[in-house]
Amino acid sequence: MCLGLPMTIVETDGITALCEYGSEQRRISVMLLADVSVGAKVLVHIDSAVRLLDENEARQISEALDGLEASLNGQNYDRFFADLIGHEPQLPEHLR
Repeated sequence: MCLGLPMTIVETDGITALCEYGSEQRRISVMLLADVSVGAKVLVHIDSAVRLLDENEARQISEALDGLEASLNGQNYDRFFADLIGHEPQLPEHLR
């Protein structure tokens, strides 16, 4: 299974970028994106930024990853999925 990480660009030369997620820093390729800048949130798969994220989406992905870690450690994970609990799943608008 491959998980994408929401990372924040710390510095970039337009081809690569130093990004961080939590306490981890990693140099990644940004060649798949048209325009990136310091502070931008990107979704990273296998050391390549595949798309830009808005703040809300980056936060939701981070919370889901934290929830997964809590679950694996036998801890309660409900608070990480507060936007899903008590709601019926909804298809994205383009799939309705």
